[in-house]
Amino acid sequence: MTHTHRLDLDDASVREWDATVVGVDPERGIVLDRSAFYPGGGGQPPDEGVLLWGGVRTRITGTIKGDDLYLVPHQDDPVPVVGTAVRGALDDERRTHLMRTHSGLHVLTGVVFRDFGALVTGGNMEPLSARMDFDLAEVPPDFKDRVAEAVNAEIRTDRAITVSTLPREEAFAIPDIIRTATNLLPPDIEVVRIVDIAGLDTQADGGTHVASTALIGRMEVVKIESKGRGFRRLRVRIS
Repeated sequence: MTHTHRLDLDDASVREWDATVVGVDPERGIVLDRSAFYPGGGGQPPDEGVLLWGGVRTRITGTIKGDDLYLVPHQDDPVPVVGTAVRGALDDERRTHLMRTHSGLHVLTGVVFRDFGALVTGGNMEPLSARMDFDLAEVPPDFKDRVAEAVNAEIRTDRAITVSTLPREEAFAIPDIIRTATNLLPPDIEVVRIVDIAGLDTQADGGTHVASTALIGRMEVVKIESKGRGFRRLRVRIS
């Protein structure tokens, strides 16, 4: 349990908020009582942004997760002391692009699981570009075009994307709630965060997402790579 209340988990639309510095570690960074900075995880990189205080701007370049959630200040910027009131602000374009990308990947994994029965073996994303790895032994000749067509059809359908939480036992009672070939959910997690794309995909997930598939944009399947037996990597781009 950290000292930081995670606003990003409550409402992914928050971009600015007021907070108080409750800790400073010279090696790791700044701890706030409230923060909308997504700390990174599940392939989604951490947010960037600024803290504004006393006429000063401190750039935040990343996060460190540990016994607390530490915001990493730019090495050239001043650091507020404990008790300082600050105004936090995210890099809006970066966060929005990452939300669109992450939601797009959930549509992708939902389509590939539904149409080809393949589970995810890995993935990573940057704003508007990503890779997703699947356990897929056979790849039809028209696989790339079929995936792109199906994904964009689902995006155009404008399916609602909602976030909820469930006790671990209830979450694991949902069929196929874990879409990775290996269950990466820590065993000590008692409450599971669920991201649901209505009528298409339901997954355990801790990242940030847009409110509907129509907000994703268009996905292009740029390339399909074979990385070994049953290991297929899809590289995608959002526009």
